[in-house]
Amino acid sequence: MQYLVSGKEMKLLDQNTSSKFHVPELVLMEQAAMTFVQKLFFLQKEYHKEISNALILCGSGNNGADGLAIARLLMKEGLTSCVCLCGEAAGHKTTESYQTQKAICQAYQIRMEEQIPEEKFDLVIDALFGIGLSRNIEGKLAEVIRQANEMRGWKVAVDISSGVHADNGAVLNVAFLADDTITFSFGKMGQFLWPGNEASGRVSVVPMGITEESWLDRKPHLAALEAQDVSRLLPKRMDHSNKGSYGKLLVIAGSVNMAGAAIMCARAAYRSGCGLVKILTAEENRVIIQSAVPEAILSTYGTKLDEMQVVEELKWADAVVLGPGIGTERNAQKLVSLVLKNCAVPLLLDADALNVIAKETELLLRPHTEMVVTPHLGEMARLTGDTVSLIQTRLVESAFTFAQTYNVVCVLKDFHTVTAIPYALGYLNLSGNHGMATGGSGDVLSGVIGAFLAQGLTADVAAPLGVFVHGLAGDEAAKTTGKRALFSSDLIDGLSKVYDRADADSERF
Repeated sequence: MQYLVSGKEMKLLDQNTSSKFHVPELVLMEQAAMTFVQKLFFLQKEYHKEISNALILCGSGNNGADGLAIARLLMKEGLTSCVCLCGEAAGHKTTESYQTQKAICQAYQIRMEEQIPEEKFDLVIDALFGIGLSRNIEGKLAEVIRQANEMRGWKVAVDISSGVHADNGAVLNVAFLADDTITFSFGKMGQFLWPGNEASGRVSVVPMGITEESWLDRKPHLAALEAQDVSRLLPKRMDHSNKGSYGKLLVIAGSVNMAGAAIMCARAAYRSGCGLVKILTAEENRVIIQSAVPEAILSTYGTKLDEMQVVEELKWADAVVLGPGIGTERNAQKLVSLVLKNCAVPLLLDADALNVIAKETELLLRPHTEMVVTPHLGEMARLTGDTVSLIQTRLVESAFTFAQTYNVVCVLKDFHTVTAIPYALGYLNLSGNHGMATGGSGDVLSGVIGAFLAQGLTADVAAPLGVFVHGLAGDEAAKTTGKRALFSSDLIDGLSKVYDRADADSERF
């Protein structure tokens, strides 16, 4: 697991490292420059890039000072370095560390210019603005970034791509379009949120002397799971076990002509290790579901919903998934009301269940069991009354506000999905790919999380783990199908590879 920080959090960590642990700012800056250069040359070899000369674009603050230190180290490694003092040329006030690093570069006779030279560079390094940027970039520096974006050569950002807001990923008028960003100590939230992720390129985190000790009594509020976390968090399996050992999941899904949602959800749940899956669905779906998922137990209802049937099925279950493909008509409304009133086990609400609740969100304010909601941006807009564009620009904030208001785990689905847990560490998912933007993908996710809940994982573990595994499955599937041709059913095949690798890792230790 890796922590992802906001700009304010990173500044606090920086201050704590200097004040509490007595590490001078210039020492941290030198360590940052050194690890940046080390990572740069590692990536150069990995990408087979030929570089002989570098242009370093420097602002007048500490990010520019980092750039000056990097220029000196690149010169020591034999690269021809040219520093463009863009911030100073634009009349911006310089920091003390910047002045020191500039004096060092002058002593080493490193070439310095006040505007971008009209020549070719193999490498363009952005050290204009750091994580503290909060206003639009205008004037001369905006033009510098536009000019840099048009240049050929490998483009690498120092700590954060200039113009990307470190907290929310907003582009502040213009942003340096990096191929790679080498960031220090912790990933920055804005590097992984749209549209900042598109300007950040591939993000590499390198150490610089600021470690977890610098949090002191504060705690981070966002993290990202990593591949090694899967084997640690997955429900444990035992040799001496039976189908009852791995949970019973009730999937309430599918209406007339919408059987596919129930099928995808149930198959994903079985593939994720669930012992028994029962599907409660419309009678019209019986034949197709029995043919597609013969392993599933089936319970059907007709035109008139039997309330006692629903209550009895809820008693059978260890966890419940409600919503995929149920529609929003009278039976769907009744199902949602009955489940919220009678469910005493962990419950996941998805798709149409959320559309029904959007008309009466106060239902979520009633005391309830562990609950996970999995809205996409459109469903979140209906639940909150906010516009999709507003939610998109406040993805993390929107998820946490909803989670805390209704005391639910909120999985707000986007390219990088946010899992918000009330008053606890949340997660930003970094697995997956654009091929997963296809019908049925959300149904697979519900089945994965539902299976984890049925096997005894708590909602605050099952939800972020399910999201991460779902993304890994998409990455595995894309290796076979490609991203463009990916079907949601391919994700279920991808799950097998993810779990097989996790089990092998577990056995290794």
